[in-house]
Parts: sequence; structure tokens; C-alpha cells
Amino acid sequence: MTEIIEVKTAKQQKQFLEFPLDLYRGNPNFVPPLYGDEKKIFRKDFVYLDTCETGYWLAVRDGKVVGRISAILQRASNEKHNEKRVRFDRFDAIDDQEVASALFGAVERFARERGMNAICGPLGFSDLEREGLLVEGFDRLSTFEEQYNAAYYGALIEGCGFQKEVDWVESMLYAPEKETAEKLHRLSDQLLKKFDLRIGEAKNTNDFLNRYQNGFFDLLDVAYEDIYGTVPFTPGMKQMMIDNFRLIIDLKHVVCLLDRNDKVVCLGLCFPSIAKAVQPSRGHLTPAALVRLLKAIRHPKVIDLGLIAVAPEYQNTGIIAIIAAALADMLLEDGVEYAETNLNLEDNLQIRNVWKRFNAVQHKRRRSYLKELD
Repeated sequence: MTEIIEVKTAKQQKQFLEFPLDLYRGNPNFVPPLYGDEKKIFRKDFVYLDTCETGYWLAVRDGKVVGRISAILQRASNEKHNEKRVRFDRFDAIDDQEVASALFGAVERFARERGMNAICGPLGFSDLEREGLLVEGFDRLSTFEEQYNAAYYGALIEGCGFQKEVDWVESMLYAPEKETAEKLHRLSDQLLKKFDLRIGEAKNTNDFLNRYQNGFFDLLDVAYEDIYGTVPFTPGMKQMMIDNFRLIIDLKHVVCLLDRNDKVVCLGLCFPSIAKAVQPSRGHLTPAALVRLLKAIRHPKVIDLGLIAVAPEYQNTGIIAIIAAALADMLLEDGVEYAETNLNLEDNLQIRNVWKRFNAVQHKRRRSYLKELD
């Protein structure tokens, strides 16, 4: 018999946070989030609570935790899209349909009690969080930005009445051939001249953020307006993003395009992969983990693509090639083996066609599910 317990006590919170760490202990492809960041979801001043209502549950059998799940009523998203949805997230469980059904039953009750008519996910509080269920690529190392899950999760979710809503694909990008890289650079130079654009410069990360943060948040709000799962940036979200950038951004992995009026019209952000650095400590920032993090940041072997945004008035001009030329340079740095795209919606052909200029290998697929409630 599976018992569903709502997470309320400090002990239950700890069990909720540590269940996936135990479930995937020894799995070489599982990458934990930073434990300290995950703990913040239970704080009363958590940055998303001004727009969200949440619920967290554990599945317990014979005194042992066998699953977990969370529900998020994201009001800002519902208002933006004129929907009445609850998101499910942080679903992890043993391979047992009874456990999964019991957990999703808790989410359904949460949704119905609040007058909602649909459940979707896995989706976090915003697209700044991990999202999507891995449905292909179980033998690949997860990126730090995305969640790993076992192959049986899809069947458990579909067994609860969910169907595919959208898919994302992910690719490994290797340095393009020399001739292709040269063509990209020539095209980049032509586009900069044609549209009177320039690449924003800065002395260091703090200078970059001071100069351009307002501009790139304005850009993200309009560029991501209609992208699945996005929500408007709140002041708290902006500050959280800036704080994270300060820790990990290297300006050689950033491209910020400005128009003649110094307006940010295109942005590309890449991060050094820290996946392997956080694995041994299960996401805890131990002294040894900090050493590994610093090494990964200063001498990356893999680069993760964080985000790419283009202002609407430039989206059909081809200026994304300027970002591609810069990425080609990043892949030619000493020690860099490849870049991971993270999530691209499968119907986003504009960005997926850009990756064809590289030696690209599509190696993962993720899915967001939907269930309409009667």
C-alpha cells in the first residue's frame, strides 16, 4: 500500500530533496542540482512565491520513500496564456505504476481544488528551471541545466492519462570545418555592416552586467513572449539570474549585439559545463566540489548553451549567424571538446538549421505532457 504524505516538516523536506540523489546513486549520467539552491523552494521568501502556489508530496511504502512530486500553480503563466493549468515537476519514483498514480492523484486534487482544468509538465516555476522529461538519450550525461530521469518514467506518466504536448531536442555541436567557419565569419562581418550592429564590449563580468542587464532582460521578455513554458520576468527572477551569471559567466562565452542606438537586439550566452564537477558531492558545495567547479569554469571541456534571443524585428534577417560565428570560435578554444545546445523546441527550425553548420549530433529528446481534467 502506497501512502501519500504532503511535505511539511524539515525531515520531510530533506527526504524530498534527497530522494532522487539516492534513487540515482551511482548512475554516471545523473547530474544533481546544487543542493543549496534546491532547498530554497521551501523558503517563505522563495523568489517565485509572489506568482505561484505550490504543493509537495512524498510516496511512502513500508516506511520507505519510493517517490516524490510537486505541483505549481503558476498564475503569471495562466494569465499570460489565458489558461487554467497546474504544472507538475520534480517527479521521481521507482518503477511502479501504483506509486506514480498515487503521486499524480495528489497533483490532480491540488488542481481541482483550485478550479484548474489541466495539468502539464514536467515544468518548473519558469523556463529558467529544469523542464521536460527525458525520452531519448538515457545513456548520455545530463547537462547541469537539465534533469536526468530513467527510461521508465514516460510509461508511468502516460499510464496516468498524460499525452505529449511538446518535445524539445538537444544536440552536441563540434567545431565546424575550417571552410565553414571562414564562411560564418565572412557572413558575420557582412551582417554587422548591413544592419549597423556592433558587439557590446565590457572590461569584466560586472561591467558587462552593469551595462547591458536591463537591455537583455527587455530583449528576453519580447523574444521569448510566445515560447512554450515562459513567464514574464519579475524583479526577483532578474536578480536571481544576475547573481547566477556573476558566478559562472566568462565574457569570452557571451555575445551581445547592439544596434546604432545601443539597444540590445541579439544575445547569446554560453556557460562552462559544471556537470561532472557537482556529481561526486551530490550537489553539495564541499571544498573539493568548489575546486572542481573553479577548474571547470576556468578550463571548460564542454560548453552549455544557456540562451539565445533575437529581437522580433531581426528574427528573419539571419543575424543569428553572428552568434554562430562566435560559437565556432568558442569551440576552437584549447581544451573545448563540444557544446551542448540544451533544449530547442522540435519545431524551432530556425535555430536547428543553424546547428547544421556545425558537426552536430542530436542525442537527446525531452517532452512536456498534458492531461485535461474532466
